[in-house]
Amino acid sequence: MTTLYDVSVKTYIQELGAVSGVLEKGRQYCEENNIELDDIVNTRLHPDMMPFHFQIVSVVHHSQGAMRGVQAGEFTTPSFAIDKDYQELHDSVKAALQEVQQLTPDAVNALEGNDLMFKIGDRGMPFIAEDFLMSFSLPNFYFHATTTYDILRMKGVPLGKRDFLGQMRIKA
Repeated sequence: MTTLYDVSVKTYIQELGAVSGVLEKGRQYCEENNIELDDIVNTRLHPDMMPFHFQIVSVVHHSQGAMRGVQAGEFTTPSFAIDKDYQELHDSVKAALQEVQQLTPDAVNALEGNDLMFKIGDRGMPFIAEDFLMSFSLPNFYFHATTTYDILRMKGVPLGKRDFLGQMRIKA
């Protein structure tokens, strides 16, 4: 039987690890090729898209922040005012991974059916925990992880699908 923990926390752990690996490869590539990491931090795929640093903040927000939100019964949007360098962004991914790894199956599965209000300014959208995670948080999480990967690829970082997938949960 698949549980809420399986679809959320295990997925966050897998992909946060992958994003951390992608960021490390990006750092190494930039250092080897004399590319300023600050240039990466502010890169956008398109002028009307948010920059790289927002993608990382969103990966953290839609994993660590989503689980905090489900526990608290409330989730809000991340701040658009972000002032972190490449290493601070990478550190935030590592910290999110560590926090999410501490969640237990029993604690997460007990959240199933709980109410959650997604607040956007003075408006709110009501969810139950599992619908919030599966229909809003996880799709956003993957979107921002993919955009992170894409920006680094656009800058020449030699990444492949295995880098994006991270450590798959194969049968032992």
